[in-house]
This record gives sequence, structure tokens and C-alpha cells, in this order.
Amino acid sequence: MAKKVLVILADGFEEIEAVTPIDVLRRAGVEVILAGLSGKVVTGAHGIKFQTDVTLDEYKDLPDAMVLPGGMPGAQNLGKSPKVAELVKKMNSQNKIVGAICAAPALAVAPTGILNGRKATCYPGFEKDFPSQVTFSTDRVVVDGNVITSRGPGSAFEFALELVEKLVGKEKVETLREGMLVK
Repeated sequence: MAKKVLVILADGFEEIEAVTPIDVLRRAGVEVILAGLSGKVVTGAHGIKFQTDVTLDEYKDLPDAMVLPGGMPGAQNLGKSPKVAELVKKMNSQNKIVGAICAAPALAVAPTGILNGRKATCYPGFEKDFPSQVTFSTDRVVVDGNVITSRGPGSAFEFALELVEKLVGKEKVETLREGMLVK
């Protein structure tokens, strides 16, 4: 049975940070469900409109992984959502993968407390929003247990491949690298 990943899109999300993982995960045979935070049509930070599969309110399953794209004010919108916070905590408590990129690790994940005692990264400047219990790293992608964080648009591909490795395995990552001409 295919692994399932929920990508939550909030108005103002960074399009590259959403589309890259969606595309790469689907190429890996992962079922990706797009959930709109405030509706089924969500507008990215650069004005691109996306049609989601469901609203977050409609989504009732617990996926194998979740992805929170950054971007502004998308990451702020995610961080203001009690539903997102509740899902992050539930995913973490069941050792499911929580992936966040750009400002989302600092603004949407850190406030839930699941990063405390862990190493994480985020977009430059947002590390000030991490509580002192989080060990900030400037690495492009950081994996600490079931949590994967990444820096921003330029690291979205590496972030996506790390998600694939955790969900499907290293062999699939190598197949994707070869097929997509990634070094």
C-alpha cells in the first residue's frame, strides 16, 4: 500500500516549497493529498492559485507524513491554526514524519513544542523564533528522528528527496536522482 503524505497549503505559501515535494513524492509512488487551510483554492506567495483535494477541516485520516511549506504569510497562517498545531502534535506522538521548510519550522512547528531538545533549521532570520531548547543548524536539510526541516526554496529538492528516503527508501532516491538528472 502506498504511503500517504498530507501537504497543507495556506494562503501565501512558497510555491517551490510545495510543488517540489509534491512532484518528487508522486514520482516515488507516494500518495500526496493537498489540503487547503482555509478553502479548496489557495493562493501562493507569488500569486499562483492551487486547487487542493480537500480542506484541512475535511481531512480525517492520519497520514504517514505531513509537509508544511513556508513562505510569507503562509507560514504565519499555518502557525495561527489550532488544527495544524494539533495535527503536528498527533503526528509526532505517533512517530509519523513531520516535514517543514523555510519559515514553517520556526512559525508553525516550534510553537507546538515538538522541536524542543532537537536539532532543526529554517529560513535565515527565523531562527530567532526558535525557543532556546531547539538547536539551530545552518544545514540545508536537518533530520532529527521523525522531523525533517529545511532552509528554503533552494533546498526544496533536497528536502523532497529526504522525505522520499524516509518513506520509501534510499534505492528509490537513487532511481529518482538518475531519472531527474540530479547529482
